[in-house]
Amino acid sequence: MHEDAHSVLREDPVMADLLDRHDPYSERDWEPFERLCVSIINQQLSTASAAAVKERVFDLLADDVTPEAVLAAEESALREAGLSGMKVEYVRNAARAFREGDFSKSGLADRSDGEVVDLLTEIKGIGDWTARMYLLFVLEREDVLPLGDLAVRRGIEGLYGNGEGMTRGEMREVAEAWRPYRSVATKYIWAEYESA
Repeated sequence: MHEDAHSVLREDPVMADLLDRHDPYSERDWEPFERLCVSIINQQLSTASAAAVKERVFDLLADDVTPEAVLAAEESALREAGLSGMKVEYVRNAARAFREGDFSKSGLADRSDGEVVDLLTEIKGIGDWTARMYLLFVLEREDVLPLGDLAVRRGIEGLYGNGEGMTRGEMREVAEAWRPYRSVATKYIWAEYESA
């Protein structure tokens, strides 16, 4: 783990406690398109429902989650796997965009976080939350604060607001202390939230 990030985060006593108690939240290595599909599947679903749908979709595609495989799959089969008609359209929109453009880490290296969000949200079905998950997990940008994520908001409220509701502005103020490593802090917030 990044030593610089830890030294910055330890200046926040709440975050210092999380660093001592948790391994940061992590995921397996994903191909960029695969991870984007996972985010689309996760949109507006509970963790358990999303995991079940993801497993069925990945099984249907024989774990070959590529733009070509998604575009070749029958719509009815994708729907039987648990994708709504809207989400079938969204993963297909993403597949077409990925066939035409380079959304890899190297392909987007020269673009700022804001430019990447703008580029991704041009794809119908990719919103701000999905774009920020992509910044965090695929592009591994260090200073992403995904306040569109319910678990992140609940986690910050539980840790910094005595469980009371906080505005996003108040959450951004708390997170100022974590710059330029808000992504790292976010992973500890998730680890704490999931352990509760």
